[in-house]
Amino acid sequence: MTFTFTLIDLAGSVALLMWGTHMVQTGIQRAFGAGLRSLLGRALHGRLRAFLAGMGVTAVLQSSTATGLMTAGFAAGGLVELNSALAVMLGANVGTTLIVQVLSFDVAAVSPALILVGVLMFRKASNPRAHDLGRTLIGLGLMLLALHQLLELMTDYEDAPNLRMLLGAASTVPLVDVLLAAGLTWAAHSSVAIVLLIMSMCAQNVVPPEAAFALVLGANLGTAVNPLLEGTTAADPASKRLPVGNLLSRVAGVVVALAALGPIGRIMVTLEPDNARVVADFHTLFNLVLAGIFLPVLAPYAALLRRLLPQRTDLADPSRPLYLDHAARQVPVVALGNAAREALRLADVLGTMLANTRAALVDGDRKLIAETHRHDDILDSLNTAIKTYLTSLDPEQLVEVDHRRLQDILTFVINIEQAGDVVDLNLLPHVTKRLKRGLAFSKEGEAELLAMADQLMANVRTAASLFMTGDPRTARMLADEKVAFRTAETTATAAHFDRLRSGRLDTAQTSALHLDLLRDMKLINSHIVAASAYPILERTGALLPSRIAANEM
Repeated sequence: MTFTFTLIDLAGSVALLMWGTHMVQTGIQRAFGAGLRSLLGRALHGRLRAFLAGMGVTAVLQSSTATGLMTAGFAAGGLVELNSALAVMLGANVGTTLIVQVLSFDVAAVSPALILVGVLMFRKASNPRAHDLGRTLIGLGLMLLALHQLLELMTDYEDAPNLRMLLGAASTVPLVDVLLAAGLTWAAHSSVAIVLLIMSMCAQNVVPPEAAFALVLGANLGTAVNPLLEGTTAADPASKRLPVGNLLSRVAGVVVALAALGPIGRIMVTLEPDNARVVADFHTLFNLVLAGIFLPVLAPYAALLRRLLPQRTDLADPSRPLYLDHAARQVPVVALGNAAREALRLADVLGTMLANTRAALVDGDRKLIAETHRHDDILDSLNTAIKTYLTSLDPEQLVEVDHRRLQDILTFVINIEQAGDVVDLNLLPHVTKRLKRGLAFSKEGEAELLAMADQLMANVRTAASLFMTGDPRTARMLADEKVAFRTAETTATAAHFDRLRSGRLDTAQTSALHLDLLRDMKLINSHIVAASAYPILERTGALLPSRIAANEM
């Protein structure tokens, strides 16, 4: 019975340690997650800067998995080179060791104060960031409390014969220790918690230092598994380059360290006799040495990963860019032409979305609504790819006319993508609402909506043509459509209210939907006009700065 209670106490302390670690990580992510992601994105240029950014962000987040997933998102979107992304992961692995270094000292006495301050901030603070920081302090206090409890438990039972026999058998097979710790770290999603647990056991002589070092190696291996499993759901093998590269570097380091574990262990114990400190030092030293070995060779290592995991070419994938030739970036004129061709695909996708929405408005086809939602994802993907491609061009190689064309392309793709967002987030929910409620527009109201939808599709085609020709006459004609749309909306609204006054039940039931659809279509048309007409009219001096009449006194 005593042994059973001991196991429950031990499991409870380990669970408290893991929960405290989780609270620290989530508290920091909620308080500073967006800012840290932005900081990481700005630093992903150059191996050393990326390494330091990865180390700093992970030291704050206390989760190399979170840093890895953020970096994998940048890499998958083509926003960062693989070399820099790998450098971030090397830095992230070093960053996780910093809190272990701090907690390897005897700081358990501050646990009650941390929990008290954390609870007060969590419950009383009106500022969301202070609220999240309170959560972080509570988690840190719980971690210290759990470590103190573990030390007391292991002090009482360090001489237990059964425990000694079990751990003695495990310590004679370092590979078993590595696999055991790797599995625990994968399950716990936290190398910090597992290394702290190992540190506690070694501090009380429950496991010898050499076995503790093997367990630390396993924790370092296990923490590289989570980004691979959680961040690579895409079918493209290229999306797996970063987590696979991180895992392979971990494996290489663990194999070499295992082979030399005996001499390394003797040197470490000689230099640092404190068993808790020596585990933390070994953890930090392993990651620093691994970073020192891989940082200089990241370029060939990244090239190897690209050969092993080539980018999947799926010609049937509509979200895959077709014309963004990266080799053409050295010749800006050609690159801008490629980007313009790719931008026209956005207009085609938007035209399809509008046609599907019009058909769903008439027929109520739910499959068309779902398909149109997927088309918005295509717009988002192409928009990101084009902007990334254009911003990668060297501005010093662009002459004035190239800068102007680049800005025109960016204006076009941004406005077309925003028009698609209005379809996806505004028009489609209104159409879905009508279907769910079984509502029907009046014949006159439906005719007004369909006429505006037809005009929107015609304007998209005109905008695409104008984007390629740059003809001022066409630009003025398209800009006049904004006035025509405003007039049509005003007329349709007035007619709608006339039907309401006459007591038309079909009009009354769909009144809010009808007016919302009119406004949304006018907004879509505004984005279409701004996409290609306004830049041309502004350059020719035909665009007024304001529609407001001058105040004449």
